[in-house]
Amino acid sequence: MSEHRVELTINGHRHVATIEARLTLADLLRGSAGYTGVHLGCEHGVCGACTVIVDGKAVRSCLMLGVQANGAEITTVEGLAAEDGTLHPVQQALRDEHGLQCGFCTPGILMTLAALTGSETAPKEETLLAALSGHICRCTGYQGIRRAARKLALGVA
Repeated sequence: MSEHRVELTINGHRHVATIEARLTLADLLRGSAGYTGVHLGCEHGVCGACTVIVDGKAVRSCLMLGVQANGAEITTVEGLAAEDGTLHPVQQALRDEHGLQCGFCTPGILMTLAALTGSETAPKEETLLAALSGHICRCTGYQGIRRAARKLALGVA
């Protein structure tokens, strides 16, 4: 298998690795980069647990090859909170609305909502709720997550 050198910026830190061409971005982030907040569920892009932000867009990291991310700026759930520990507005909204339970799906949900709310224009509630439909959560019943999305859309988070 061919190996390739990749350079990425992950959560503001430069990461250089030599990886096999077939390695997914999820495996790169969890393995050599050590960002284990990237969770692997289905590994088919269905569950959303592996979602990260790549160059400003939410991406299923299990469906992207590590070599495709060469030169990209990536944010994982570990990069959301401020260095002083202050939670990102999306993290705070999920906390406030009890949108967390076991936590397995939480990083992907956070990253999807963070990508959508990170622009100048606040997204509509329908946009956030539609984006959440791409995430599987077996524990919460979604109501706390939906309340958090509503709060974010209203700009009160």
